[in-house]
Amino acid sequence: MLKIEYDGTHFSGWQRQPERRTVQGELEKALSRLCAQEIRIDGTSRTDAGVHALGQCATFHGEFGIPTDRIARAVNDHFSRIGKDGDLRIVSAEERPMGFHARFDAKGKKYRYMIRCGAGMPVFLSDYRYHVRDQLDTAAMKRAAAQIVGTHDFACFQAAGGTPRETTVRTIQALTIREIPVEEGLDIAIEVSGDGFLYNMVRIITGTLVDVGIGRISAEEVGRIIESKDRRNAGHTAPPQGLYLVEVFY
Repeated sequence: MLKIEYDGTHFSGWQRQPERRTVQGELEKALSRLCAQEIRIDGTSRTDAGVHALGQCATFHGEFGIPTDRIARAVNDHFSRIGKDGDLRIVSAEERPMGFHARFDAKGKKYRYMIRCGAGMPVFLSDYRYHVRDQLDTAAMKRAAAQIVGTHDFACFQAAGGTPRETTVRTIQALTIREIPVEEGLDIAIEVSGDGFLYNMVRIITGTLVDVGIGRISAEEVGRIIESKDRRNAGHTAPPQGLYLVEVFY
């Protein structure tokens, strides 16, 4: 199994696409070259364009001469030689039992969403934060977040266009909101852990919490929004650049 980190800014998402630079596509090309055979990898999460990862995971199998513990360094050296070592890196590689699958064996995931509140934001953060110029009522956001934790039908937090799911019931184990003072304002880190997530679910949860923070939605209304199972009642979809896949649980 590979553990991977990447800056999603210049990728068209995780999943391979013809004529587009994707994380899966770049890794498969590098691994196929290294192993002298065609390699196809399965990732845990199909992150969208602009979304980042600190702990994405992927699996592949095959018979090849290179020891497992040398795969990460060899692939990273390859990216360095071709001048593409700045936004994609294999953190580690380890063997797992036959049949293990990065996606289907995952027990849950943790995401972090970063918001910068304030009038201005450094240009170098524009690909890594959601810039919200309004002051957010984080106390109200925390009251709203408490209603999201637990097992619910989260259809209201699912965007159209994703892979159809057998059920939209998910369990959110933790949802925290942390304030980080910075020189030009305030960073807000939203962290959410759960057993699975629907398409754009974390970004819609974030947009809903931001709408609560600016007073567009009341904190007490969030429970009713969930009960409605209607996407139209939830908040906006936060942009991709503030989202990070932090960890996959097995």
